[in-house]
Amino acid sequence: MGSTTDKIKGTANEAIGNAKQGIGEATGSDRMKGEGVVQEAKGKGQQAMGDAKDAGKEAMDRAAAAAKRATE
Repeated sequence: MGSTTDKIKGTANEAIGNAKQGIGEATGSDRMKGEGVVQEAKGKGQQAMGDAKDAGKEAMDRAAAAAKRATE
């Protein structure tokens, strides 16, 4: 999965998690609140994975550019 896909899925899971927490709060459902917390955490993890993939790609691009300059 690409970094953009991870970030999009992460954002969606965070939003759904927040909505579940709100519904759980409004209805008094501890189960729904708990599901929301878990889903929000999953979304944050997915976004972090997307950020890490971006950072790794940027580092590889910089290293490749430096290697190219060194051989010129």
